[in-house]
Amino acid sequence: MAKQILVIIRRSNGDVLLSSALLQQLHDYYAGAQIDLLINDDTLGIAKALPAVRRIYCYSYAWKTLPRWARIRQHVGLIRQLWRRYDLAISLTTTDSSVWYARIAGRQAISLIETEAHKNWWKQRLLDGYYYLDPTQHVILNHLKALNVLQIPQGKVITHIHYSAEALQRVQAKLNAQGIHTFLIFHPSAQYAYKIYPDTLRQQLLHRLNDLGIAIVVTGANTPLDLHIKTTLPYLENLYDFIGETNLDEYIALSHLASAYVGGDTLNMHIAAAQDKPIFAIFGPTLLPIWSPWNNALQTAATHSQAQQTYGNITIFQADMPCVPCGKAGCDNKNGNSECLSRIDPATISAAVSHWLNHRHQENFHE
Repeated sequence: MAKQILVIIRRSNGDVLLSSALLQQLHDYYAGAQIDLLINDDTLGIAKALPAVRRIYCYSYAWKTLPRWARIRQHVGLIRQLWRRYDLAISLTTTDSSVWYARIAGRQAISLIETEAHKNWWKQRLLDGYYYLDPTQHVILNHLKALNVLQIPQGKVITHIHYSAEALQRVQAKLNAQGIHTFLIFHPSAQYAYKIYPDTLRQQLLHRLNDLGIAIVVTGANTPLDLHIKTTLPYLENLYDFIGETNLDEYIALSHLASAYVGGDTLNMHIAAAQDKPIFAIFGPTLLPIWSPWNNALQTAATHSQAQQTYGNITIFQADMPCVPCGKAGCDNKNGNSECLSRIDPATISAAVSHWLNHRHQENFHE
């Protein structure tokens, strides 16, 4: 039985969060196991929010900018920390360096690998086990393929996330100071501009949501994209601007307290899904079968595209266009505009939120 396990997940914040289902199943199967992570340093915040994790190692792409001798020193330092420290190392990332780190760290090493023979032949020989990436399958299900290699029965697939008690106290104090009790989160931004709902439509949507009579807490970070959106927010009776005012730990606590999430297909959406919140997600070119919110109760995500669909507590909006979704970084595939986002009517989104809110009020009335 493995006692010391290293999981390598050197990809995006979303990938790291969605690895939580695998981490929990490893923790449940290997009684008393201690699980560590190796991640890219720009995902450290979300990695700290995952349960069942003891220690986190960070790889930094900034090392590539260092002189050669300094770059080597950083890699050697990490290798020394990892060297044969683990009974089992699992890489959820196909990069050459991630596979090598798994082999260096684990007495047993397995990894996700590419399907192309010219890329994976040496990895097959180096590793004790491997599995292939399915580019049509949800991120969570690709992660869980590691269990098949280890001959571990797959249990219920649940994404998990937590926050600190201190963060919850700070958020509650902030909400109380502004007289906010029941509220929606509206998250307008994303890591990349091509995923952001256009400004004119966003303004219309906010006015419509404001008319529903529930507090709208607008969230975001201190990035240039988020701060630009902050300057465009309208002054509305029920709108509260929290952009740049919470760290990630506090945001997760805020999301826990929210009644629902309205916004784009970004990390914040997956946080809400992990917390089983009602979700109204605006999707552009992102590949839905891979990145749609996972529904813990129904044990599924969206598998096909359509203008509007609901599964359980999750509603997704897309443009009714033959190219949707294309999986590109905007129509020009260079982080430009996504025409499909301009084709999603804010009235459709607000109507779905209104329908949910009315149904919720009726349930509360009959209780």
